Amino acid sequence: MSGSKNILSSDVEIKGNLKFANDLIMDGQLIEGAVISDGDLTVGENATINGEIQTRSVTVFGVVKGNIMATDLCELKQNAELHGDVTAGKLAIEEGAIFMGSSTVGAAASAVAKNKPAPSAPASKPAENSGGGGENKPNPEGGGNSHG
Repeated sequence: MSGSKNILSSDVEIKGNLKFANDLIMDGQLIEGAVISDGDLTVGENATINGEIQTRSVTVFGVVKGNIMATDLCELKQNAELHGDVTAGKLAIEEGAIFMGSSTVGAAASAVAKNKPAPSAPASKPAENSGGGGENKPNPEGGGNSHG
């Protein structure tokens, strides 16, 4: 069934990896672990996820403390908080969302997310990104790619 949605309500707490096949609405707490799927994840407004997310698409209304790898779309809604890096085919951030991290977006990023091995344990993240491209990092001098 392609139309089935799974729901984990706000009174659910999970410690460990969470895998699902189709769509999941998560409104509970992932204390530690990872979310892995070829489907779509919705992080509800009451949800907190402490770990990596690797899905086709993810929509965040709540709090995520970890990196997101989405082969298609990552959406950060108005009151969402993301403390981690995003690698996604497309990224949408609404006004009022908090995003503390870097982003890599586009076709190359989508390919990276597809080929990323599933996390087996909380991974240590590198201190710096060495690549260029679609990173969103503040520049205290205001330079960036502008010519003025």
